[in-house]
Amino acid sequence: MPHRREPSLLLAATALVLVWSGIEPHERGTWWLEVLPVILGAALLVPSYRRFPLSPLLYRLLFLHAVILLVGGHHTYARVPVGFWLQDLLDLSRNHYDRLGHFAQGFVPAILARELLLRTSPLQRGKWLFTLVVAVCLGFSALYELFEWWTAMLWGEDAQSFLGTQGDVWDTQWDMQLALIGAVTALLLLGRAHDRSMATLGSERPALS
Repeated sequence: MPHRREPSLLLAATALVLVWSGIEPHERGTWWLEVLPVILGAALLVPSYRRFPLSPLLYRLLFLHAVILLVGGHHTYARVPVGFWLQDLLDLSRNHYDRLGHFAQGFVPAILARELLLRTSPLQRGKWLFTLVVAVCLGFSALYELFEWWTAMLWGEDAQSFLGTQGDVWDTQWDMQLALIGAVTALLLLGRAHDRSMATLGSERPALS
């Protein structure tokens, strides 16, 4: 079936983008930090595919998130060309590509958390699922900000490209707010489409043992 082949195609496409991203990136150290989530994610998803495949919609979202990270890793977030184009077009004060990245940091994990909770826990669709998914995404965003802080403490000035604050003293708060907006947006817009996508798997609660 097409949806059974799609994860392999998306994985191959991700690998190609990863190779492109790794060719003469702007800063090699920053590149490793930015692409590490993609590598770790693939390391988890590939061996678990047969036992616990994810919905087609989620695989597509994970691919898009990977591309955002890999493009940011290649250029560094403050130097992504499309961000400069928008900056000039809208007369913005900074390159906003990192804002897209943090919006995606809430948007995509929200669907991932929703799927895992629905398929592996007694939770049903409703306000508690919504609340817990948003809380998970906020927690993940806060943990990432701590990771950035730890990196800055360890590397000092060399971590500036990874932090990508661009002189904004409220950058951390903006990042977490955008992750929150992304999570809520995903749940409001994609809930029904996500349910239909999970239905193609044949079972929402496969055995994990």
